[in-house]
Amino acid sequence: MIEHLALKNFAAFKSLSIDFSPGINVIIGENSTGKTHLLKAAYCLCTEAPLFKKKPDTSDDELEAALTTKLLRLFLPLDDKLGKMHHQGATEQASLSARFSQSQNIALTFSKNSKMLVLQNRGNYQPYLAESVFIPTKEVLSFMKGFNSLYEKYELSFDQTYQDICFLLDLPAVRKETLHEKSDWAMKEIKGICGGRFIFYGGGKVTFKTEHTEYSANSMAEGFRKVGTLSRLLETGVIKPGVSGPLFWDEPESNLNPKLMKLLVQILLELSRHGQQIILTTHDYVLLKWFDLLMDTGKGDHLRFHSLYHNPVSSEVKVFSTEDYLKITPNPIDEAFGFLINQEIENDMGGLGK
Repeated sequence: MIEHLALKNFAAFKSLSIDFSPGINVIIGENSTGKTHLLKAAYCLCTEAPLFKKKPDTSDDELEAALTTKLLRLFLPLDDKLGKMHHQGATEQASLSARFSQSQNIALTFSKNSKMLVLQNRGNYQPYLAESVFIPTKEVLSFMKGFNSLYEKYELSFDQTYQDICFLLDLPAVRKETLHEKSDWAMKEIKGICGGRFIFYGGGKVTFKTEHTEYSANSMAEGFRKVGTLSRLLETGVIKPGVSGPLFWDEPESNLNPKLMKLLVQILLELSRHGQQIILTTHDYVLLKWFDLLMDTGKGDHLRFHSLYHNPVSSEVKVFSTEDYLKITPNPIDEAFGFLINQEIENDMGGLGK
C-alpha cells in the first residue's frame, strides 16, 4: 500500500505531495493538470515486486536500471530521453519519492542530462512489496491477441501499462477455493449484468460466452469489455483484497454506460472494505457522485478526493485533498454539471417568455 507520493520538477509538477487513503482515492482535475502522470509515477514506484521475487538481493544499480526502464516505458518521453521528463523551466534536479505502509520508502533523482535514475534511498523497500495493477484508459480485450510479442519486437505507440495489463489478463485463473469471497461475488455480478463471461484461452485469445453460444470479444460492447477486464483480474487473483498491491485505474468510466457505473462503484467499495487500495482518475460526474452516495463510513469506507488544479498566481499544479465531497475545491466536474443545469433552466425560462 502506498501512503505518500512526492514529485519535484517532474513532468507536469514543480512540487507536489499527496497522501493517499488506504481505501479509495478519486483524483479529479481539468485536462493538463497531470492526473495520469501522477498515477503512472506512483505505479512506477510500486512495480518492482517481481524483480525482488526473482532476485531478493537486487543491487542499487540493478534497481536504478529497472526503474529507469519502467519510467521511460510508462511515459514515452520525446527521443526516449529521461531528461525530457524534467519539468519545463526547472533548474534543480527532478525527484520522485514514495512511502509505503510497512515503513518502506524509496527516493530517486535525475537531471536534464541524466541517462539513469539515481537512487537516493531505498529504506526497507524490497520486503513485503505486493504487486500492483494498472488498468489503462483504453480497453485491451479487443487487441490482446499477439500484442505482447508485437510490443517487445516493435516500437508500438502504447505505453507499458498496456503490455502489463495484457500479461496479467493472460495468467491462468486461480483455483475456485482460493478466490476471495468478494472477488467471487463481483465476478457473478459482472457476469449477470453482461449476460455471460469472457473466456481467456491464452496467447491473447479472448471470447465471450453466454449460456447458449460463444462470440468474439470484439463483438461485445466496449463497456462490457471494460468491466470484463476487472472480472478477469479478480479471477486470476492478480487483484485479491488484503493481498495485492494498489489498483491504479485511469478513467474507469471510459466507454462505460452510466447504468454500469453504480455496480462498478459498489464492487470497488466492497473490495476496498476488505483491504484493497484503489487509486483512480475520473472526468465523470456520475461515477464521482456514486462514490459520494454509496460510501458508508459505518462499513469502514475510507474515501479521499484529490483535486488537481493550476495555481492562478504561479500556474503550478497543486492538489487539494478532502474526505468530504462537498468540500472538493475546485470541482470542475460538479461545476460543469451545474453549468449544464443552469443553461437548461435558462433555455426553459427563455421559452416561457416567448
